[in-house]
Amino acid sequence: MRILSGMRSTGRLHLGHFVTLEKWKELQDSGNDCFYFVANWHGLTSHIDVAENFKEWTLDIIRTYVAVGLDPEKSVLFIQSAIKEHAELFVYFSMLIPVSRLERVPTYKDQKEQILDRDLSSGGFLLYPVLQAADILMYLANGVPVGEDQIYHVELTREVARKFNNQFGEVFPEPEPILAKVPKLPGTDGRKMSKSYNNFILIDTDEKELWKMLAPMMTDPARKRRTDPGDPEKCPVWDYHKAFTTSQSEKDWVVNGCKTAGIGCLDCKKLLQKNLVTSLSPVWEKLAYLKDNPQVVDRIIEEGNSRARAIAQETMRKVLQATKLGW
Repeated sequence: MRILSGMRSTGRLHLGHFVTLEKWKELQDSGNDCFYFVANWHGLTSHIDVAENFKEWTLDIIRTYVAVGLDPEKSVLFIQSAIKEHAELFVYFSMLIPVSRLERVPTYKDQKEQILDRDLSSGGFLLYPVLQAADILMYLANGVPVGEDQIYHVELTREVARKFNNQFGEVFPEPEPILAKVPKLPGTDGRKMSKSYNNFILIDTDEKELWKMLAPMMTDPARKRRTDPGDPEKCPVWDYHKAFTTSQSEKDWVVNGCKTAGIGCLDCKKLLQKNLVTSLSPVWEKLAYLKDNPQVVDRIIEEGNSRARAIAQETMRKVLQATKLGW
């Protein structure tokens, strides 16, 4: 199966991304043909005012990809803006989708309402899902690992593929979304974890800073006092245990202790801290190595861009042939 996914270059990656990256690694190690990129053009839709940081953030994202376990020998790791064919395909796709259709995209409406400190009035922000469709379909991907909030975007990509195929002839497959084991990891305030909402925990947070983020984290509002029983399913911390606590006996301890008030919320968070450190320590070590050896990352990007570009050029050859617009 051909897999494609990417992350925006709007900052360093957080634990919500880590859960997604684990799914990417699983797909890679299962023998799929995987393409993972840094979406730096997408970053411009909301962070154009800090574009001078994109290069360092892009390098950090590639380092994190590799540190979490994405293998450049098995997966193609590349930079969106290095493959100019993405912009060319985006032009074709933008002719197929009405503005009114894009204005109904849930993430477009939600972010316009909730992100008030950034100018989201550009055409680029409205057309974000169309460029995303070009990213995916450029590599004729069959599967797209995403969080729940992005499923709608994959459905729009399927719609774009159908419209192009109906108009010009069969070129593109209709990809399916692939959800991670914990599709929606909440932020420290209980909302979706997002760089846009500033409620995230960074992957490269050290042990001391990690506890500073966990200790005040929102829990079940029913537990106003230590003696009040709670419901783990109403507590954002429990979602983290689902993702990072692998021992069933420890999970049982959390559930029983919460429901009976046998443990306090800080007890629950201390166990989560231990398990997060266990999961992240190898990643922290690999990140340190890659930061000290920038030539390794430069070579990974150069080789990944070259492999991605070859496939993108072949896809555009098919598009130009189908549309009769080749020159």
